[in-house]
Amino acid sequence: MTMRAVVKGVGHYLPERVVPNSEFEASIETSDEWIRARSGIERRHFAAEGQTTSDLAARAAEAALAQAGMSADDIDAIIVATSTADFTFPSAATMVQARLGMTKGYAFDVQAVCAGFVFALANANALIVSGQARRVLVIGAETFSRLMDWTDRTTCVLFGDGAGALILEGQEGTGDVGDRGILSTDLNSDGRHRELLYVDGGVSTGVTGHLRMQGKEVFRHAVEKLAETAHCALDKAGLSGADVDWIVPHQANIRIIEATAKRMQVPMERVVVTVQDHGNTSAASIPLALSIGVERGQIKPGDLLVAEAIGGGLAWGAVVLRW
Repeated sequence: MTMRAVVKGVGHYLPERVVPNSEFEASIETSDEWIRARSGIERRHFAAEGQTTSDLAARAAEAALAQAGMSADDIDAIIVATSTADFTFPSAATMVQARLGMTKGYAFDVQAVCAGFVFALANANALIVSGQARRVLVIGAETFSRLMDWTDRTTCVLFGDGAGALILEGQEGTGDVGDRGILSTDLNSDGRHRELLYVDGGVSTGVTGHLRMQGKEVFRHAVEKLAETAHCALDKAGLSGADVDWIVPHQANIRIIEATAKRMQVPMERVVVTVQDHGNTSAASIPLALSIGVERGQIKPGDLLVAEAIGGGLAWGAVVLRW
């Protein structure tokens, strides 16, 4: 028998404030048409003053626990994927742990920017397969609105805030591709490309800093590396693009999503797309899309999914998962 990390619940949370593209027209040289044409984004959510990443993460976690019919006492570990933790330390994960009333187990953050949730899923899978945890709560949560340079129209219109969560539970499978749960993972990074996407602040500068991006170069790397990592993960599982029911991509830009699907020879009808409503929520975008996909009735038990993402670092990866 083979141990598999199987999804038992999923949930999400979005801040109340919805920001349409038109709201940017008064402060920067842009328009709803310009933003839609280049990114596919129509609106995004921004956290309220005083609302933190751990707040969003805890709300998404509560939704996932409710769907799974579980309480915090049923969870062995919490992993939060984020680049916008409330503080340098402690981790956002331990703050979520306290908020949920979970007094056992352990919690930690994973930082791989927009690829963070894929890295967190891979870590959660390893904990379960190795027997170090039976149930892991995996969360992607971000407040990227706090990193924006509001004078830079090429970046500030792209990002939003939100959180998504899912619960993985160890269950015995047969070891073949028909098993539910995570079937394979593929993780990569290349630190030589740091200047393409980064924040110009941190402990070394004494200020939070702002997000900086070379958009054209990031686009080029994204299309190439996302299709490559998805195919690699499928190969590891003994599967191909023809077997995929849904691609659940990082929701950064509709043109990247379309180009990646084309390279994978998967029609857009089999791609979960939420970028128009949420913008780029970094590590939160895949769990948000998973939760919305279930809510819409797109993702059903037994479906084969490929989740793939790329972010600053550069870091990128994919997970093959049977729902």
